[in-house]
Amino acid sequence: MGFFNKFKQGNKGGKKTRDSINAVQNPPEYIICGLGNPGSNYENTRHNCGFMALDLLAEQEKFQFKKLKFKSLTALEVINGVKCLLMKPTTFMNLSGEALVPAMKFYKIPPEKVIVLFDDFSIPFGNLKIRRSGSDGGHNGMKNIILQAGVDTFPRIKIGIGSPPHKDFPVKDWVLSPFKKSEGKGLEDSLARAVGALRVMIKGDIDKAMNEFNGNG
Repeated sequence: MGFFNKFKQGNKGGKKTRDSINAVQNPPEYIICGLGNPGSNYENTRHNCGFMALDLLAEQEKFQFKKLKFKSLTALEVINGVKCLLMKPTTFMNLSGEALVPAMKFYKIPPEKVIVLFDDFSIPFGNLKIRRSGSDGGHNGMKNIILQAGVDTFPRIKIGIGSPPHKDFPVKDWVLSPFKKSEGKGLEDSLARAVGALRVMIKGDIDKAMNEFNGNG
């Protein structure tokens, strides 16, 4: 299946596993939130890298995002032996905190156990930058999450989408532009590495994730 067909409609999931069933019966230890904008108009756009990374994880683990809760499409799964609530907010990017923060409060999950995945135009295309905490870096989704939560101690995986092609190209237009077909392989590689980093981070080893996955691999 080609890259653009693969991600056009998002992950459809597969057969539920025994781990998946067990996860529903117990509260999560981590929340994993991929950022993006809902709707077909935004599929395959640079701003939706967070959604794409979670869709890839869902494909690997054979689960579905089919439950609407906390203003998000959600799944409650066991990933690498760790119970996780996975979220793709339906609030649109600028209001991501309205989805994530209520889930944190409901499950009493501290920000240090909330991993956020999102795009970053200040990072070269194909590169990742993993951080333990920090400012929003100009990203509107993270800006709203930090505003709603009142803290910035969220571990995060920033997926590089590259900078606009010239200085007069509006950033808003750039992040909402679709990936080119020629970028498909590079994007698939960076998403796979983001999922790999996520698997390490939910085991509590952020330093290892930074050492192994920061940069372009």
